[in-house]
Amino acid sequence: MAEQDLIRFLNKISQLQLLADLVEHDSSSREQLAACADHNQVVQLAQSWGFDIGRRWGERDHGAGGEANLLATPCPAFGKESTRVLASAATWRLLLIASNAYRSPRGEWMDQSDYEWVLVLRGSACVALQNPDRIVDLSPGDHLLIPPHQRNMVERTDPNPGTLWLALHWDAPSAR
Repeated sequence: MAEQDLIRFLNKISQLQLLADLVEHDSSSREQLAACADHNQVVQLAQSWGFDIGRRWGERDHGAGGEANLLATPCPAFGKESTRVLASAATWRLLLIASNAYRSPRGEWMDQSDYEWVLVLRGSACVALQNPDRIVDLSPGDHLLIPPHQRNMVERTDPNPGTLWLALHWDAPSAR
């Protein structure tokens, strides 16, 4: 272990000990900590109390302008979806989609001219497809390829903390 990593590790232990002392002696702080659903919420809460417990061991820090942890993407408002382009080129784009109890408007099928591959990272979703008609339930790690002009709609996504998915779109090859 490099000296810089050792110093960082020992500092994190010290910060965790101070945090544990606070939580042990303050029931309100203990309740707030117990309400955290994941590591990122714990880190954020600890920061709000003035503790720097940082990231998990082995995870790199993200400096200004660096990539953030995709799994820490905030949930949009109830019934909504947000989309962020992570990367793109002339014939493809990679999107991060966050959904909170979202469903496509009734009767409004999506009919895209490109391929779409989706991967659920967090939560779950239910997608309806036409021709052939079927319903696909997706959980973390599940993926689905939707070919061009395969009509589809989102039947449901999870409420807060929501469903988080990657979507890769690419152009269909031209007919030759």
